[in-house]
Amino acid sequence: QVELVESGGGLVQPGGSLRLSCAASGRIFSNYGMGWYRQAPGKQRERVATITSGGSTTYADSVKGRFTISRDNAKNTVYLQMNSLEPEETAVYYCNMPWDLCSWGPGTQVTVSS
Repeated sequence: QVELVESGGGLVQPGGSLRLSCAASGRIFSNYGMGWYRQAPGKQRERVATITSGGSTTYADSVKGRFTISRDNAKNTVYLQMNSLEPEETAVYYCNMPWDLCSWGPGTQVTVSS
């Protein structure tokens, strides 16, 4: 049974930064690619960034140059550094394993507002 627990969300002003964390357990973390997703109110969940087990990354066009995904296999944790946040990026942010999807965690709320 895989467990994913996201943290690090909060209220931030437009243009601000946040660093999200996702702790994973139940699988050999280093063997799996990881991804960050978000779901804004009334919208479908979208994938924001991915990182393979080898460290290759991809980003949605809307976040390229502002978000950075990284992982620490020793801590079974994946991170999302978010810079220059915009109000429309207010959403619940989730992590998962894009190529081996498992049950979603509770997510962490990110609110971008002045």
